[in-house]
Amino acid sequence: MAKINTQHSCPGMHRLTVRTTDEDIERIENGYIRTHSMCEDASSELQRVISVGGRHLSESQTSSFTGTGAMARLSRFVISVRSWATRHLHHEDQRPDSFLERIRGPELIEVSSRQSNIRSFLGIRERPGGVNSKKEEKKEVKEEKKEEKKEEKKEEKKEEKKDDKKDDKKKEEKKKEIFVIDPSSNIYYHWLTIIAAPVFYNWCMLVCRACFDELQFDHIKLWLFLDYGSDIIYVLDIFVRFRTGFLEQGLLVQDEKKLRDYYTKTMQFKLDVLSLLPTDLAYLKLGLNYPELRFNRLLRISRLFEFFDRTETRTNYPNMFRIGNLVLYILIIIHWNACIYFAISKLIGFGTDSWVYPNVSIPEYGRLSRKYIYSLYWSTLTLTTIGETPPPVKDEEYLFVVIDFLVGVLIFATIVGNVGSMISNMNASRAEFQAKVDSIKQYMHFRKVTKDLEARVIKWFDYLWTNKKTVDEKEVLKNLPDKLKAEIAINVHLDTLKKVRIFQDCEAGLLIELVLKLKPTVFSPGDYICKKGDIGREMYIIKEGKLAVVADDGITQFVVLSDGSYFGEISILNIKGSKSGNRRTANIRSIGYSDLFCLSKDDLMEALTEYPEAKKALEEKGRQILMKDNLIDEEAAKAGADPKDLEEKVEKLETALDVLQTRFARLLAEYTSSQQKVKQRLARVETRVKKYGSGTLSVGEAEAEKPEEEKKQ
Repeated sequence: MAKINTQHSCPGMHRLTVRTTDEDIERIENGYIRTHSMCEDASSELQRVISVGGRHLSESQTSSFTGTGAMARLSRFVISVRSWATRHLHHEDQRPDSFLERIRGPELIEVSSRQSNIRSFLGIRERPGGVNSKKEEKKEVKEEKKEEKKEEKKEEKKEEKKDDKKDDKKKEEKKKEIFVIDPSSNIYYHWLTIIAAPVFYNWCMLVCRACFDELQFDHIKLWLFLDYGSDIIYVLDIFVRFRTGFLEQGLLVQDEKKLRDYYTKTMQFKLDVLSLLPTDLAYLKLGLNYPELRFNRLLRISRLFEFFDRTETRTNYPNMFRIGNLVLYILIIIHWNACIYFAISKLIGFGTDSWVYPNVSIPEYGRLSRKYIYSLYWSTLTLTTIGETPPPVKDEEYLFVVIDFLVGVLIFATIVGNVGSMISNMNASRAEFQAKVDSIKQYMHFRKVTKDLEARVIKWFDYLWTNKKTVDEKEVLKNLPDKLKAEIAINVHLDTLKKVRIFQDCEAGLLIELVLKLKPTVFSPGDYICKKGDIGREMYIIKEGKLAVVADDGITQFVVLSDGSYFGEISILNIKGSKSGNRRTANIRSIGYSDLFCLSKDDLMEALTEYPEAKKALEEKGRQILMKDNLIDEEAAKAGADPKDLEEKVEKLETALDVLQTRFARLLAEYTSSQQKVKQRLARVETRVKKYGSGTLSVGEAEAEKPEEEKKQ
């Protein structure tokens, strides 16, 4: 029989050796355990079986199947190969994918690597070593388990520390959420009102005190109190700035660090710091007669402008506020110019020529009130250029007057233009309304309408204007988003709509849809809202006024309807089996001027298309109302579809078909025109190919050919 040499049964593989446990442990610790190849595992298994089965035999006998006990050795070899194969295949099935190992998390990879190392170590240790080797293996396994437990405890401690850090961060974030002022809140606006007062005080009084010495000396204690009181408000305003929020991704920022960084990076922060520099410490050296040292306080002017802007958006009379604001600007400019004129006169010398302020030694011109009023009068005449003033004498006087004229022309031209536009805007609605009335008057005069009817139309327009009902709601609200439109309509009309019986238990979404479709209408005295036998296409809700249900003569009154009443709700539902159909059953006439809400049938049906269950409920309610009044034919209600409904549907289909036909005709015309253009281009290409061959044409040849073809055509 052939001999099997285990060292050469698998060529090209590693030589069979029994590895020591120390080497294996080092391999496990260093992470260099490699997967055994199929041939190497087979050779190690054969060596193990041969060593177990025939330790008492010699090396020549164990390496071959010849000699005594050959069949036994052969059978043991086959059994061991089978068991090895099953174990190896099972191990291959459980072998993890390297790609999955790569994408797993670090903790899972560590655990799985430890388990694979233990398994490989145990597999390597399945070698003949007796009882001692098994004990060593158990000890090592226990030690590894202890190490795993220690590592798990360490990981748990790390996770606990991470959780504690997260909790600390959350607590810090909660601490950072400080009190923040919303710029759109009332608190912020009230603070603007407070800070605007010292800013306006500084802009008006500092220049006046610097130019008129008597004003500074006579009330020095009052000025010191007001000055340092305004400084305190300035300091508080910086703290308010640090706590004023701003929007980031639509949310109000409440982080202290972000608010501080946002404010300190702005130009306004630098101006605020400059406005608080203690320049008035120079009082200690120069004295209290120099209020111009506090001119840096004027840098807070932005707060005054912000207050004006906020007030303009909040007031109910914006045009009046704009006009008053412009007048205030004019007065401040005149005030500053008057103070500068007096200062220049003092610098040149009082009474030295005819242009400067007269000599103050004269009692008439020595009073403080006369000094200021005279300067204010001169400033007003110069800036408005509407009066005569003494001509300048010296060069510096000429220069100052030229600058004054330029400032007056530019500033006052702008101001007068703004005032004119404001006044025209105030009368814009009246002018538009009057244009409508004039156009209708011209039409009635051209068509020779009777005087009685013309008087009724004019009275109707007068009623609309005097009661402020000329506003077109859709035109006013068109710039608002749909949600705000719905909220305004709900606030104005929802209570009125809920008074209608059939709409009392409807869904909120349907009520909102219907509220947006209500149209206000006004009827003058004696107007018929509806007549008996008319087709009902609208229902009406009385908002204001009185209506009378009258007989055919129009005089006899049966019932008077007042605010909150409604009618016509059954006719727009078009309930099957109704004895009156969708016809009006009474004459309703307006006694005086009546303000009504109108809901058309088309708008109702359009809204009900999205609410089929609500449509069924409304029809059932209307049917019950008709049954109570004995106005429904039950047999007709149980019958099929109403032919009138079918007629309406057919009409709608016909109109839709007409629209489609017109669109199709338009598309067909476009298609034919484009097809003709393509044919012309193909014809040109064919002629060029015939003329020049299949080669490409140069740009010059193509351009030269175009006029020739145009001449031929």
